[in-house]
Amino acid sequence: LKIRRRTSMKKLRECGLEDSACTSGFSCMIKEFCDRMEGVSEKHGGGHVPEKPVRFSFTIMSVSVLADRAEEAVTIFREPKPNSELSCKPLCLMFVDESDHETLTAVLGPVVAERNAMKQSRLILSMGGLPRSFRFQFRGTGYDEKMVREMEGLEASGSTYICTLCDSSRAEASRNMVLHSITRSHDENLERYEIWRTNPFSESTEELRDRVKGVSAKPFMETHPTLDALHCDIGNATEFYKIFQDEIGEVFKKVNPPREERRSWRAALDKQLRKKMKLKPVMRMNGNYARRLMTQETVEVVCELVPSEERREALREVMGLYIQMKPVWRASCPAKECPDQLCRYSFNSQRFADLLSTTFKYRYNGKITNYLHKTLAHVPEIIERDGSIGAWASEGNESANK
Repeated sequence: LKIRRRTSMKKLRECGLEDSACTSGFSCMIKEFCDRMEGVSEKHGGGHVPEKPVRFSFTIMSVSVLADRAEEAVTIFREPKPNSELSCKPLCLMFVDESDHETLTAVLGPVVAERNAMKQSRLILSMGGLPRSFRFQFRGTGYDEKMVREMEGLEASGSTYICTLCDSSRAEASRNMVLHSITRSHDENLERYEIWRTNPFSESTEELRDRVKGVSAKPFMETHPTLDALHCDIGNATEFYKIFQDEIGEVFKKVNPPREERRSWRAALDKQLRKKMKLKPVMRMNGNYARRLMTQETVEVVCELVPSEERREALREVMGLYIQMKPVWRASCPAKECPDQLCRYSFNSQRFADLLSTTFKYRYNGKITNYLHKTLAHVPEIIERDGSIGAWASEGNESANK
């Protein structure tokens, strides 16, 4: 805190702002994370922990000030490493199953109450010998899909209602992969929960479910409608891992191949990746494996097992498009770091969607994965609204878990 105070005072002087003109109007933006830690004991400890620990933490992303008689706020502190474990501060560590809605809400209840109180009040803090008044803004962005659904009262991730950002169903999202807008909000979810609870129009269960678009429990903590970059990488890599297996086995020619045959394709893929890429098989996809899997080099290795040249070219093209698109949701400031990829994102996502709905139709006829839908449909809108997806990712929390 002392370092941030010194940095903020230095920035005030650099901007030519008088100390006495900046005693109020300070605004602090905070990124929130919440994730389970059950993988930690398995990867870094002495074995499985029967109780599942959950970690709620935060990062101070920026501090800005609106000086007296000024029209625009000036940012006087910005976290240089928003995804570092060093900037991610734990607020609450708990032994609770994240799927246990009642216990999770009970444990996090005081955090929610304190957060709401802070949003409505001011913190008076001494900086440079003068009392300064701070307001707080919270953005709950460091959550995976499962945790967002838990906190916003939505059905589980296998639901027909595929998205935590829009009302699209899985079938609709597979027919129209790109053209969707962010429509969900915390307040709307609360309203829909009341409709679900009271059923004011005396509808059947299916009619009521369609009206509330998958809201089935009371939302208890507001999350920012966005996409978590780390879990997007992991979810998409998991899907590509399955596509590789399907292409090795030429599933596009077959109907419901037996399980034993599928296992042989996976074994062949794992053997090839271990031999050529030094990638050992993992029980559950993780960020490091996902990063190494989603490369052009990996596709070339996989193509050695794909019989058809036409299918090999399709795999190369779809991975090439993905590699072009990925920096946009990964960069802390895509407008500066990858402006060309940002400009081409909509074009690339449309071509990517066309490939899925034609060449890979056997996998995406009437269905699509949650993260592929968000990757294709919502990334440009989030970037336009927030300026970044990567800066608001959960990576700091995941790293700090270790």
